[in-house]
Amino acid sequence: MAASGIAPRILCIGIPVRDLIFRVEAVPERGSKANASHLAEICGGNALNAAIAIARLGGRAAFAGPMGDARETSSGFILERMAAEGIEPTHIVRMPGLMTPVSAIMIDGAGERTLTIYRDPALWHVKLPDANDLLTDCQAVLVESRCGAFCIDLCTEARRRGVPVIVGVDRAMALTDGLLTAASHLLFASEHVQETAGVGDDAAALKRLAALTPAFLAATRGPRGTIWLNETGEPEETAAFPVQAVDTLGAGDIFHGAFALRLAEGGGIPETLRFAAATAALKCARHGGGQAAPQRFEVEELLAR
Repeated sequence: MAASGIAPRILCIGIPVRDLIFRVEAVPERGSKANASHLAEICGGNALNAAIAIARLGGRAAFAGPMGDARETSSGFILERMAAEGIEPTHIVRMPGLMTPVSAIMIDGAGERTLTIYRDPALWHVKLPDANDLLTDCQAVLVESRCGAFCIDLCTEARRRGVPVIVGVDRAMALTDGLLTAASHLLFASEHVQETAGVGDDAAALKRLAALTPAFLAATRGPRGTIWLNETGEPEETAAFPVQAVDTLGAGDIFHGAFALRLAEGGGIPETLRFAAATAALKCARHGGGQAAPQRFEVEELLAR
């Protein structure tokens, strides 16, 4: 909770996705078939998963980004789920004639996911609402790394106002990407920080990127925890919480959402990373993608143990 006693409001920027999830014993070989033991239809996407985590952890989550035509079914489904989670959809931009992204996801017996997704390329031509509308009563901004094309100016304005900008990185970034310098915090996955920096070691990759950006830098490594650079530029590590993982889908997004909320609440970096790690661990122990994000009391119980 923020010092004022009012829960922080986090603006999440991204492109929502309608997820069809199939549980299988093993991912089928090319050209073969496999029967799924379970089917679920949920809403997803990096920023939306993070927004769900924020709302369940007691924060106020707002969402901005493009969606497909008002007449197509996927967008209606996602908006219903957002309302059920208490996420503000007031800054969603409906784009006539376009499709909201849809993904097909297979979760195998070890909890790992394999997916294919369709995103209409025209969604990236969205124009977001005015910065004053988006940033009013906003204590942090959380952005999908792929969305820099339509939100760099907004992120830059947020930083000018002293609002932290957390970027959840789920793919390699170009070293010229404007989000590298517009962000206050960059949260990579291990493979993506190495690919971005062109270095096959997490600590070395983070140090190379530190020469290009003033942002806080971290890389998540699943059960191996998180590695990050402290104020002196030296690497430190935060351990993961051991759990029996059954579904890793959305775990990184949940981590990003928890990190953004605890940071906005005034948490220091070590505490914030531990809070995010606990939240992601609880998510991995249950099925449901981002919609398996835990409640605040569950995270606090795990931290207390």
